[in-house]
Amino acid sequence: MAKNLVRKKLFQSVKVVIAAAQQNVVRNVNTTMLITYFEIGRMIVEDKKQGNERALYADETLKNLSVDLTQEFGRGYSKSNLEYMTLFYETYQNRIASIAQTLSGQFENKEQKRIAQTVSGQFKDDVQSKKTSSKNLFSFNLTWSHYVQLIKIKNEDERNFYEIESQANNWTVRELQRQYNASVYERIALSKNKNKVKQLSKRGQIVAQTTDALKSHYVLEFLGLKEEEAYTENDLETAIINKLEHFMLELGKGFLFEGRQRRFTFEGDSFFVDLVFYNRLLKCFVIFDLKIGKLTHQDIGQMQMYVNYYDRKIKQPKENKTIGIILCKEENKTVIEFTLPEKNKQIFAKEYKAILPTKAALAKQLL
Repeated sequence: MAKNLVRKKLFQSVKVVIAAAQQNVVRNVNTTMLITYFEIGRMIVEDKKQGNERALYADETLKNLSVDLTQEFGRGYSKSNLEYMTLFYETYQNRIASIAQTLSGQFENKEQKRIAQTVSGQFKDDVQSKKTSSKNLFSFNLTWSHYVQLIKIKNEDERNFYEIESQANNWTVRELQRQYNASVYERIALSKNKNKVKQLSKRGQIVAQTTDALKSHYVLEFLGLKEEEAYTENDLETAIINKLEHFMLELGKGFLFEGRQRRFTFEGDSFFVDLVFYNRLLKCFVIFDLKIGKLTHQDIGQMQMYVNYYDRKIKQPKENKTIGIILCKEENKTVIEFTLPEKNKQIFAKEYKAILPTKAALAKQLL
């Protein structure tokens, strides 16, 4: 028995070491690939500068280079991928100095060191001349597939936001695509004052107070519900539960699912809270009431009762006050204004959309 315990303990210890080593290998391989692609992009840009026929260059030289590289190294060097490498370099050329200096100390291969040191030397002067602090330079911590999506985003602030959030929340490429298509950046920005919008590109979404956890509206396109279809509130709730992981991705940071249809009873009358979450960053309950029609003052009154109950009966003394969100098909700003107190920080009505919003329309609202 004792031998088995010793054996298991040894196995677990070795397992941890091997797993850590494997993760380190993956990170190093990914970093090496990114710096290599960056260097290829730089070479293409520099070569292009020496040519006179830029259109002809893009059409012929990249095609020939793709054929030669594919014959020598196999897949991964298609013409389109070489174009992405070029755009990758053009997008992040001011960021690479600190990364290359770090890499040159990690590589054992002389050629890898040479590439890293070359990149470092070439961009050191550029970065210093633009007074770019090394503290503001990012590392390339995502996969190449992530960066292929990011370099398509023209707005630098928006691109930085999605890069920070992808890393912080371990978004897959598909999740990154969904969040971008659902205009998460614009919707978070619209829920903040304009002085704080710039912070999104530097720090991502920081959830420190109630309004930080909210979006201007919520997009539930993943439920497969159509705007013109007739469905009940129970149908909406069931659809959300069936796609709970997607719904929590839409909610954002810090949300933990606590339950559905939570019941409490007053003097023989039972009441049911549709969805209950807990936000570990805000340290409070967040309860949802689902409405498929236009918001009414009765809906707000009902939510006020739910919030009061959770504050007085459920939450612990060290926890913060409960947040109540009425998720409705159509909000009523006048009803909200005159039903809720002026300094309300607990109850919010938010519209949901069954289809993806138009990014252009949301972007105009930010101007």
